[in-house]
Amino acid sequence: MDEKKSKNNNIQPNLNNEINTPIWLSVSEAAKIGGVQTKTIRRAIQYNKVKYKIIGNRYSIDLLSLIIFLNTKTKLKNKLNQSGLGQYVDKWK
Repeated sequence: MDEKKSKNNNIQPNLNNEINTPIWLSVSEAAKIGGVQTKTIRRAIQYNKVKYKIIGNRYSIDLLSLIIFLNTKTKLKNKLNQSGLGQYVDKWK
């Protein structure tokens, strides 16, 4: 009986806000989504403000850490909301 219960638990969707596969963006994509320049993204990488990985000779930036970084300062938050992805979002959670 416990075995069936554990099997059923594995079938249920993940409801606890964990992201199983993060979205990775290039520097230019991250800049466009954030409404900022690429040098702002590269500066964030330099100071470890965003989560990133290097594939070949290219940076890939995690979307969630990018949005968190862009919400740390008022100026970046305004750029995100006016020129970036935020202009298409009615209300952030």
